[in-house]
Amino acid sequence: MVDEAPFRAREKLIEKQRLFQSIQKHTHLKGPVDKITSVAIPLALAGSSLFLIGRGIYNMSHGIGKKE
Repeated sequence: MVDEAPFRAREKLIEKQRLFQSIQKHTHLKGPVDKITSVAIPLALAGSSLFLIGRGIYNMSHGIGKKE
């Protein structure tokens, strides 16, 4: 049988576990890139959807963009 090599060395894994267990933040914000995926992207989606809803309401109230 051939043993597969682990994805990460055991020492690195233990080091990462110690790091993540010592941080006192919420679980979804512990990593270095997690603020982008958990905060920035949802805020961008919410902002763009509010802009599009506002533009649609403005267009409907002023009669802009109607199909004949």
